[in-house]
Amino acid sequence: MDFSPLKAALADVVAIPVTPFAEDGTIDVPAHRALLRRLLDGGVRIVTPNGNTGEFYALTPDERRTVTELTAEVAGGRATVLVGVGHDVPTAVATARHARDIGAEAVMVHQPVHPYVSQDGWIDYHRAIAEAVPELGVVPYIRNPLLAGERLAELADSCPNVIGVKYAVPDAARFGAFARDAGLERFVWVAGLAELYAPSYFATGATGFTSGLVNVAPGVSLAMLEALRAGDYLAAMKVWEQIRRFEDLRADRQSANNVTVVKEALASLGLCRRDVRAPSRELPEEQRAEVASLVAGWSM
Repeated sequence: MDFSPLKAALADVVAIPVTPFAEDGTIDVPAHRALLRRLLDGGVRIVTPNGNTGEFYALTPDERRTVTELTAEVAGGRATVLVGVGHDVPTAVATARHARDIGAEAVMVHQPVHPYVSQDGWIDYHRAIAEAVPELGVVPYIRNPLLAGERLAELADSCPNVIGVKYAVPDAARFGAFARDAGLERFVWVAGLAELYAPSYFATGATGFTSGLVNVAPGVSLAMLEALRAGDYLAAMKVWEQIRRFEDLRADRQSANNVTVVKEALASLGLCRRDVRAPSRELPEEQRAEVASLVAGWSM
């Protein structure tokens, strides 16, 4: 298959939508649709339902299917849909096949959540998923600093639909080496740690980056992408300075408030409730005003 159009789509701001909840704790479907339309109207052209900013691990299997179907319904024809899959192999395969059946173009495979992950086992896990959906592009989500780039190349040798990588190890030098060991031109490299890491990762080979902040201010994220594509790192770092405090709040205490801060910002704009599910928790009252103040100064 020709995955060239999909590879081009990945080289962009890869939005990770939130999953808004209603007062009774269920998914707020009208708010979800509205937030997705806002992303698309703001210029976003690729979305990842069931990513970490969407509280993937706090959703039930039925809820994950609902999120996928809602996203495909709203984004169909307007944006590429890259569905997050994971958990055990049969669950991941079933989720990937469901994504294929409702019209998604690709799947992002979450880093295996297991206390014992061998590099050979990592390949086996991803191969089982990729071989089950040869029609879809497959994007591993790499958070393991010990994984060797050569092992990714080995996976792609047997699964040509492995076309991109969401790399989320916070080390730009390691990323640069990993990408070259795997094949810099062979894959689309997506900086998986969002805007604060995007400039350094672009400098060493990335052509796209993920974003949760884009839920709040699509124009800010797209302005950074435009600057990076132009090689204008001074302009990109001006955006970086603008959003630094917001992203620092998300990253504080091992990213305890990663989703919480995004939902608080959306709540301050009246776009959805601030509710998150355990093990996340809402921001304390005294921090909410700071988030609202930060967002008020951005171009929406």
